[in-house]
Formats: sequence, C-alpha cells, structure tokens
Amino acid sequence: MTPKHVAQVQQSFAMVAPVADEAAALFYGRLFEIAPHLQALFRGDLAEQGRKLMVTLAVVVDGLSRLDVILPAASALAKRHVTYGVRPDHYRPVGVALLWTLEHSLGPQWTPDLAAAWTAAYKTLSDYMICEAYGENPA
Repeated sequence: MTPKHVAQVQQSFAMVAPVADEAAALFYGRLFEIAPHLQALFRGDLAEQGRKLMVTLAVVVDGLSRLDVILPAASALAKRHVTYGVRPDHYRPVGVALLWTLEHSLGPQWTPDLAAAWTAAYKTLSDYMICEAYGENPA
C-alpha cells in the first residue's frame, strides 16, 4: 500500500461518509447475497451493526497513514471476531462486498486506480488480521 493509495482511500471514504447508513445497508445486502452462510454470524440489530462498521472503517481509513497506531486495534478486533465464529475464509467475501459497496456508493468516482487502492488497503489489513487471529498467512 503506497502513500498514494492511502490518500485515494481517505479522499474517497470522505465521499461515502455522508451516506454511511445507506452504504452499510448496501454492504450487508451484498455480503449476504454472495455469502448467505455469513448471515448467521450477525445476531443483533443490523442497522446498529452497520453504524459500528462505518465508524470502524472511518477510524481505520483515517489511520492508514499511521499503521503503527491502528494495527494493535486491528489485532484486537480480529481476535474478537474469532469468538464470533469468523474464519479466515470469511475475509474474502467481506472484501468483495466492501469493494462492491464502494463502487456503487461512489458511482463515476470509482475508477480502476481507486479500486486498486482500496484493494491494497483491504488486503494489507485483512492479511494482518488473519495472521494475528489465526497465526497463518493468507494465500
């Protein structure tokens, strides 16, 4: 993940933040469409879960230029997700749903270059989280 990627992710997320509730609903709708088995992991109020998701994304996106600050929190989050039943193979559909959501939320602002930046950011964090939570390096 390059400094340019970080800037692109941060600038584009600022455009999604005003429609956070709609973006969260899009995300979960797409996630459960492509990976319906993951719906069982979500037992609470999905709207509230969506708000938590968007707050967490905002913190992570803001901290991308200071990974040393956000990685400890990402590690703790990953380990907490294990207790909810999250497995390493769940990270892939989450990433697919996230990128789809961003593409649909950003419309014409979504470019191949921006997709590459978000992919790099998600891969960096998800690979780290998988390693932290399960002690394995993703394929």
